[in-house]
Amino acid sequence: MNKSIDIICIGEVLIDFIGHEVNASINKTKDYHRFLGGSPTNVAVNASRLGLNSVLVASCGQDGLGDYIIRKLNSNKVATSQIRKSDTLPTSVIFVSKSTETPDFIPYRQADCEIYEEQLPDATLADAKIFHTTCFALSKNPARTTILSRAKKAKELGLRLSIDINFSERIWPNREEAKQVLKEYLSYNPLVKLSEDDCFRLFAEVKSEEFIFEYFHALGANTICLTKGKNGVVVSDTKEGLLYQEAIPLDEIKDTTGAGDAFWTGFLYAQLHEYDLTTSITIAQKLAAIKLQNIGKLPDNLEILELIQ
Repeated sequence: MNKSIDIICIGEVLIDFIGHEVNASINKTKDYHRFLGGSPTNVAVNASRLGLNSVLVASCGQDGLGDYIIRKLNSNKVATSQIRKSDTLPTSVIFVSKSTETPDFIPYRQADCEIYEEQLPDATLADAKIFHTTCFALSKNPARTTILSRAKKAKELGLRLSIDINFSERIWPNREEAKQVLKEYLSYNPLVKLSEDDCFRLFAEVKSEEFIFEYFHALGANTICLTKGKNGVVVSDTKEGLLYQEAIPLDEIKDTTGAGDAFWTGFLYAQLHEYDLTTSITIAQKLAAIKLQNIGKLPDNLEILELIQ
């Protein structure tokens, strides 16, 4: 049966206020520019710009920033029929420092966690190929309960699941609770993306690659993608073993915010088109490299053939 939705992204939609001065702390940043943000939101937008049909399931406020979110999503051809506008909470915002490494941030969470089951009916799920979410989205109810319930149904319906384990103790102070929730989600064998920074925050200490891969494989994930910034990418797959690729060298890095989301969009795009893991990593790295050289969203003139070749 042909499915009309390539990817459902469920989780946080928010406004990123990104600092104007490069490598200035939030304390020292004077000016901020407004961008559509939220990791699953970025993936939905990126996927649409690669020619995929993407749906975002999320919640924002009944306010000017919520209106901005809907307008930007519509202009990027992301389906917004599953977006809920809260009657009581304003749109969530995050202030982010502009950095060539890992940016600092201050979250002001409001409506993003108000995601309910009725926003994602079975018929919509059944019409999709990939179900993607994030650790951020799972950090708070009612979104957590909704996502876990819908993930279980997605697995039953034969969808490929995916998660970005973008853990932060600022978003989710209870690490042990986070690990238990991740244990449930990973039992559905999602494609897993995480960074060295994510791992350090989740375990509160540096862990070896061997530990990281063994830990997440034991929870049920067959394919785990560990991004290491300038040190490249390592993928551990239960069938193909370990695959390592060096980072693409760049003369200049303008903005790291959203680079991980660009990487993962490329990876999911490649997996949807049944490319092997090595090609999937290459496409992902090329898309991330483009994002690192652009502030805000990916450029308009993306050539997917250049990513694939």
